[in-house]
Amino acid sequence: MTERQWKGTTYGNNWMHKWLVRLLRVVPLEVMYWFVAIIIMPVTYVVNPNRKYIYAFYRYRLSKGPLKATWLTYRNFCMFSQVVIDKFAIYAGRQFEFEIEGYEHYKRLATRPEGFVQLSAHIGNYEIAGFSLKAQKRINALVYYGEKESVMRSRGHVFEQMNIGMIPIGQGVDYVFEIASTLSRGEIVSMAADRALGNSAKSITVELFGKATRLPAGPFLIAAAQSIDVLMIDVMKVKPKKYKVYITPLQYDKTASRAERQRQLSLHYTNELERRVRQYPLQWYNYFDFWNDYTTYTPHANTD
Repeated sequence: MTERQWKGTTYGNNWMHKWLVRLLRVVPLEVMYWFVAIIIMPVTYVVNPNRKYIYAFYRYRLSKGPLKATWLTYRNFCMFSQVVIDKFAIYAGRQFEFEIEGYEHYKRLATRPEGFVQLSAHIGNYEIAGFSLKAQKRINALVYYGEKESVMRSRGHVFEQMNIGMIPIGQGVDYVFEIASTLSRGEIVSMAADRALGNSAKSITVELFGKATRLPAGPFLIAAAQSIDVLMIDVMKVKPKKYKVYITPLQYDKTASRAERQRQLSLHYTNELERRVRQYPLQWYNYFDFWNDYTTYTPHANTD
């Protein structure tokens, strides 16, 4: 597996995950945040080689100076630890506050008989979107088949309470038929569109933060092939116990050719992704070589 690929598993083993859930039933979230930021993250920052990728993003894509990029990288690690803690806090029964922008778009599609696609990215904390977006339609989330057993078990228990099913991907092509069946039943398919799982050869080239990169073609092809409505949903952390949900329709010409529909969708998706990341730069969890050439970046003018 190359550095450009991503496995999609949650760090830690089953025993660690079980104890984290137990701790979060009694320990305040803020205590966990500070403990991780002061005790765990300094070690993680030093030993984790993937820090160079997010550092390169701040240094060259956002044109930050070396010290600022280093500090932002550390804060990014801390923010990521918080959203992981929040995910397990939900498994432990904790509640969060949600503010939703654009909910009318979701309600409009959720009340129609046709199915639709929700696209997300590895920003914020998309997994908890289902706790704020309640609808009669069943949501079917694509998840990595190799995820830890403890995570899948906790996730499945919580998801079922919210009328959310899981479609495992990453091994074989059976999930393609499951997606088609789900949409034909008028349900919702939810997936991240910014990273391919495994050795996916099908990709589409886009420009993101001023440089060409590749995104998996599948999410855009699924919608374009049947001219299905598409929403982009970002769930961003704004306070220790509060998230803001952004719902944005990705408009495209449904009468155009399939290739053109796919191109338009990928363009609108990357525009929205870049806009949201610039709004919340600490919540872009890009721990692999997204542009494939981080060592050959040409720095922009320093804006610090």
